[in-house]
Amino acid sequence: MSKKLRILVLSNMYPGPRQATFGIFVKNQVEALRETGVEVDVVAVSDPSMVRQRVIKKYLTWMLQTGVTFLRKGRSYDVVHAHYVFPTGMLALFFKKFLNTKLIVTAHGGDIDRMAKKNARIQAWTKQILTEADHVIAVGKELYETIHTEYNVEKERMSLLNMGVNRTVFQPIKKAEAFAALELKEGTRPLLFIGNFIPEKGVLELLEAYRLLKEKDPALTLHLVGNPKKDEFLEQMKSLITKHDMKEVFIYPAVPQAELAIWMSAAEVFVLPSHLEGFGLVALEAMSCGTPVVGTKVGGLQYLLGDGHGVLVEPKNTASLQHGIEEVLYQPELATTLKEKGFARADEHDQERILKKLLLLYGEKEG
Repeated sequence: MSKKLRILVLSNMYPGPRQATFGIFVKNQVEALRETGVEVDVVAVSDPSMVRQRVIKKYLTWMLQTGVTFLRKGRSYDVVHAHYVFPTGMLALFFKKFLNTKLIVTAHGGDIDRMAKKNARIQAWTKQILTEADHVIAVGKELYETIHTEYNVEKERMSLLNMGVNRTVFQPIKKAEAFAALELKEGTRPLLFIGNFIPEKGVLELLEAYRLLKEKDPALTLHLVGNPKKDEFLEQMKSLITKHDMKEVFIYPAVPQAELAIWMSAAEVFVLPSHLEGFGLVALEAMSCGTPVVGTKVGGLQYLLGDGHGVLVEPKNTASLQHGIEEVLYQPELATTLKEKGFARADEHDQERILKKLLLLYGEKEG
């Protein structure tokens, strides 16, 4: 491109001192963009806490920082890219309204499936943002159709574009090496979950399914990697584990992506039993590491795992989840097929391919 693009990224999720994986997919895209030569500034919320006092403080600080950026550098940006429709899109609208800056909004799922349904006012704001944006990106097919049909966004102003998987980070590691690096017990069969510890991720159903699976197969272990949004839910998880005397359930805080790739390579099955999921990038990352995935028939997972690329199970259904995991564990030929198809799916969504499409959106001419 003849002119170096200048982009402002606004996001209500971004890694920070309190949690290195909070909105890591946004940071990954920002860093990949910078590697192409694009100038990117970021104003984002980096505190994942949902404690009321901290929530108020972090959002007020974010709004203030955005306002300062608007006044000092607003005219220098070619594009403002908002991650999450609401609340981020409301801040981004100021740049479009007052400076005529091109506005691109990425919907990630929770903003449409949960946030917009909280009340009529937020739904109206969500519609306004989607209506006034120059371009709307949806990370999953179901999300794309929802925005098009329920919010009347023309498909000419929409793209189906996920965040992409970094295949230089997420690549297979020999199982013996992964076991050694993580100091896992030889002869065990690890099941793996990575994500926030919240009810909507289906963690309680996974714990119950594991309890039933463990009774039949003592070699199984369950590893949960992530952070709680609320401490009360973490205590609920631990209470359930204690109540049923579940053996070999291990809970770890979130870890850097290079370590996630080791965990994924060590696992027999990666499990994502979400109730809602915009795209399910973490499932794609597991596929890129050669790990079979079991996930629920929701959002983007239906596409990612469809056509035999993974095993789809019913959401909020312990028996269905248990059966899906058993299919992978005890059908070696199926596991092998899933690995091969998983690699193919990851290749389709290589971060570099996604980035080229995003750059075209940034640089396309008005009219």
